[in-house]
Amino acid sequence: MIVIAAAWIALLLAGGGFALDRVLVSAVTRNFDDQLEYVLTALIVSAEIGPDGEVRFSREAADQRFIEPYSGLYWEVSAPGHEDFTSRSMWDRRLAYGSQHTDLKVHAYDSTQFDDEKLRVTERDVTLPGSAVRWRFQVAQRTDGLDAQVAVLRRTLIRSFALLALGLIVLAALQTFYGLWPLRKVREEIARMRAGQSNRLTRAMPDEVAPMVEELNALVAHNERQAEEARRHAGNLAHALKTPLTVIMNAATANADDLGDTVIREARTMRRQVDHHLARARAVGRRGSAHSRAAVWPSLESVERAVARLYRHVRIDVDGPKTLSVHVERQDLDEMLGNLIENAAKYGGGSVFVTVGAQAGFVEFLIEDDGVGIPEEQRVRIFDRGARLDSGKPGTGLGLAIVRDVAEIYEGTVSLEESEDLGGLMVRLRLPAAT
Repeated sequence: MIVIAAAWIALLLAGGGFALDRVLVSAVTRNFDDQLEYVLTALIVSAEIGPDGEVRFSREAADQRFIEPYSGLYWEVSAPGHEDFTSRSMWDRRLAYGSQHTDLKVHAYDSTQFDDEKLRVTERDVTLPGSAVRWRFQVAQRTDGLDAQVAVLRRTLIRSFALLALGLIVLAALQTFYGLWPLRKVREEIARMRAGQSNRLTRAMPDEVAPMVEELNALVAHNERQAEEARRHAGNLAHALKTPLTVIMNAATANADDLGDTVIREARTMRRQVDHHLARARAVGRRGSAHSRAAVWPSLESVERAVARLYRHVRIDVDGPKTLSVHVERQDLDEMLGNLIENAAKYGGGSVFVTVGAQAGFVEFLIEDDGVGIPEEQRVRIFDRGARLDSGKPGTGLGLAIVRDVAEIYEGTVSLEESEDLGGLMVRLRLPAAT
């Protein structure tokens, strides 16, 4: 950041300095030319033609340098085919007469016609009264003074702009250093958290950094919640597996006659527990993605096809908008809908109706069947792990429990009601909509 700022400052000041140099040098040169033009005009005004056709002046130029040889200030009046009239300061030298152009207006230019002097020449062609000849009036001055002024001006510009560049670069460096200083504090706070000295970023931060600190604290809290959930699930799973393992070990130690049946029965119990906790763990892990999103209709069609192949005698109808999406991973959405629709097909009378719609920031799924339904007093207990009302049909009793747990992970809900249209059970599943 400092290098880029320094380069940009240097580029801007170089461009600005060059432009300012051009403007100031032009102004100084124009002022120098104005002085020469003033002398030239005075010469023209005082010039007249004598009896012999010579040019003479009604008053001499007031500047003493015009009578000092090689003083650096000269005038000359000349015309082709006529004698040149010059100031005494010219001595034995003459100014060049350029015949390629006509100077009806004042013309100023630099000249190096004298080897030891660089001149600034101002000239103009004038026809004097009483003369048919066009005379060229020229005033020239050595540019030593002009060059000295320009040199002083440029030194002042360079020094001023260099000092300005240094000040701006130092300011940019200080601004960058102190502007990024809060990030060093954040790094120190994170180091303290890693060392176990704190569990949050608690130091006061500037307003520009405070939102990032809040997000970091929220991320830490989220990770802590996930870690706590993982520990709790591990503890629950260990507790759930402890009893079946104890039963198997006791039966094996006692050489019980029904050891085989006992192992099979308890292994099924452990498998149900493992399936349940694995499903919940997968959902918790995927919930961390802020981009979790699944289209509703493709998931419904996929589940409907799978269930229809298992229960060919069941008619499954699906209705609702086809553009809805939910903030749920596709795999979890398939698992929830699969459990609910399969239960409706398994325990219903042959008809399943699925309705999907949007309502107040949620996508609502209504899964209805024409079975015998579930008594209201048993609708809460049916969500318990392993709870089954019809033990005559195959199953683990974990379907509704998994649906409830996964829905709650995504901040959704699931409830059981009576279907008014089909007369059986209606499951209402609500999941957050993805806009």
